[in-house]
Amino acid sequence: MISQTYRKSKILFSAALLCGTVITAGQVLAQSSLPYPDPEFQGTIGETYKESKADPSLFTPRSAPEGAPNILLVLIDDAGYGASHTFGGPSNTPTLQKLAESGLRYTRFHTTAVCSPTRAALLTGHNHHSAGTGIIMETTTGFPGYTGIIPQNTASIGRILQDNGYSTAWIGKNHNTVGMQTNIVGPHSRWPNQLGFDYFYGFMSGEMNQWYPTIYENRNPVQAWGTPEEGYNLGIDLTDKAINWMRYQNSIAPDRPFLLYYAPGATHSPHHPPKEYAEKYRGKFAHGWDKQREITFARQKELGVVPQDAELTPRPDGIKAWDELGDDEKALYERQMEVYAGFYEFADAQIGRIIDAIEQTGELDNTLIIFIAGDNGASAEGSMTGTASAVAMLNGVQFPLEETMKFKDRWGEAGTDVHYAVGWSWAMNTPFKWMKQVASHFGGTRNPMVISWPARIKDTGGLRYQFHHINDIAPTLLEVIGLDQPEFVNGIKQKPMEGVSLAYTFADDGANAEERKTTQYFEMIGNRGIYHDGWMASAFHKEPWNTGGTKPFDGDNWELYDITKDFTQANNLADQFPDKLEEMQALFDEEAKKYNVYPLDDRAAARFANPGGINRPSFVTGRNHFEFFPGAIRLSEGSAPSVKSKSHSITADVVIPSEGAEGALIAMGGDEAGYVLYVKDNKLVYGFNYYSYEHYKVTSTTDVPTSEVELKMDFDYDGGGPGKGGDVTLFINGEQAGQGRIEKTIPGKYGFDEMDIGMDLSGAVMIEEYDAPFKFTGEVEKVRIQIDEDT
Repeated sequence: MISQTYRKSKILFSAALLCGTVITAGQVLAQSSLPYPDPEFQGTIGETYKESKADPSLFTPRSAPEGAPNILLVLIDDAGYGASHTFGGPSNTPTLQKLAESGLRYTRFHTTAVCSPTRAALLTGHNHHSAGTGIIMETTTGFPGYTGIIPQNTASIGRILQDNGYSTAWIGKNHNTVGMQTNIVGPHSRWPNQLGFDYFYGFMSGEMNQWYPTIYENRNPVQAWGTPEEGYNLGIDLTDKAINWMRYQNSIAPDRPFLLYYAPGATHSPHHPPKEYAEKYRGKFAHGWDKQREITFARQKELGVVPQDAELTPRPDGIKAWDELGDDEKALYERQMEVYAGFYEFADAQIGRIIDAIEQTGELDNTLIIFIAGDNGASAEGSMTGTASAVAMLNGVQFPLEETMKFKDRWGEAGTDVHYAVGWSWAMNTPFKWMKQVASHFGGTRNPMVISWPARIKDTGGLRYQFHHINDIAPTLLEVIGLDQPEFVNGIKQKPMEGVSLAYTFADDGANAEERKTTQYFEMIGNRGIYHDGWMASAFHKEPWNTGGTKPFDGDNWELYDITKDFTQANNLADQFPDKLEEMQALFDEEAKKYNVYPLDDRAAARFANPGGINRPSFVTGRNHFEFFPGAIRLSEGSAPSVKSKSHSITADVVIPSEGAEGALIAMGGDEAGYVLYVKDNKLVYGFNYYSYEHYKVTSTTDVPTSEVELKMDFDYDGGGPGKGGDVTLFINGEQAGQGRIEKTIPGKYGFDEMDIGMDLSGAVMIEEYDAPFKFTGEVEKVRIQIDEDT
């Protein structure tokens, strides 16, 4: 039973907010420094306890402000403005729809155009470059805006709420820890637990295999509880953990509010829904992407999420019209979109499970739910034809259509790393130009957002049109809870948050409230833009499907839009208002210098593939000899030796029992790409997975003996640039035991699986040859890697 005092405080808090009252500094809990100092003893001390009076405040946990809401913060991945049914798109999203009907839909909300930067801005309330995250973790560089390390002067919202009486959990994607820190050695200062979250369960990379994920619980690597055949899918697992954590904390401390940050891998590639979700959409996309944009645009106008006078922007050059495609192409592309739509609906259903669980505890009324439907626009990183290896695309490797066609009938199943064709990305970003990565245009940055808070928001089903940004969420949370941003955290002076609270839009008349966000810059991989007082200047730099190469920045054409009248950036006014454009360009330069945007850098695959060439810190840079012992598992690629495009040898000292043994000696990567040295059927085998499209295997001609044995693989690289082939020679106890050829190797990154000694955890590198974890049944004493740096 809620006390009358608590009920009264809730009513007063609600009334102030709904009337549009801004909570002043005198009303909030003014706290200039975190953590709070230890309380001073207020009791009395005598010679014995009988003459003394204890002070319980010495060990009483700090309470949140009275009436503070629970917070469910949802951020899904790679979903464009026109993907969900709630915003006019084809994917059925009943959870998002239900929240929209009980809350507010925001039609001019923006992200940064790429995932890590968006997440850093969300967590800190700062611009992404200010938070050291101007690009994704895999492509960081040694400049203040691009380190991938959130500065200590930009404390996260998790840390602030944790110190102010909240239970905090982060479930799902963490793409805010650089690769060299993703290991047992650390440093762990930018892991979720150290960023203010009591509990973390999820993954550390930009994308994740939903069938065979690499999962961490807090800082500990854990294995998925089952296989796809046993009903395992990461989306279900994450949701189970979120619900269990929420119920557990509610059972122990029902009066303690929670912050649950839920960030599933969906709808980022690989698109891996349970089959029944993909089958729901069978045959529903035969009309193609051109018609889908028209259907979505018409429905968006009916819903009011696009103005009646808005114009539908044309198809970009390079994307084929649907009618130009052959029947086989159409069949492949239809299946790609069926799987994607099912993946989105599946993700929506998991979020619905969490909300149902909150409702079962009786806490839904005072739970603020912020559902951000995408951390950027829909992704065009799948190539013009789609791909069965999204990792290959990130490395700048594209496969011909006829090779991808072979995957059509098992699209989205285990052993595939699928991503749809660019045409569908364009359709999912209806009505805007461009897509993910293109920060200059709304196809890359404008995402649906729905906010529901039954105890506070009464304009249910309302629409909000104010211009806002992902960096506005943290200031909003502080305002509605009644907290100031701390001036110091751990003795370090904090930068004032650069976002602007949007809590003023929660009022009944919030649709007509004057916009408080006046200026916001955008920049990603050289694509850049600036918003100011209703105007938007945009400089498109590079197509998102062009992952290789660079181009001069001084040749970019700046465009100008009056977005108070032009919702979709359809009419470029640069020639009509040259002075205004010049003013906006100067403002971008001012903001860029202020927030560490410079230097501009449009390298994509090059930064992804070549950490040594850009001097990215690593424990392995500059070393050519490595020794690993049993227990060395789940080493991220950023912490493991890079043998790519180099001659090298791998030597395993093992003990084989009298009955023989089998299993992986060392594995790097997984079913997306990688290599493995293993024993099977008494033979030594070296396997190489080339992006799931090709698998190479070299097997010894002699048996592996028992007792103490030295097993070795020599790889003689062809040279001539990255990603070439090489000759493999196998040795058993120093004697040549087999030879073979690997025609192609990975130029950049194997994917998001990791390196293991004595087993192959998560996804199997050679998925047709064995099942993970394929633990070696003998004894691995040591594995040595020697790299020829002269290659």
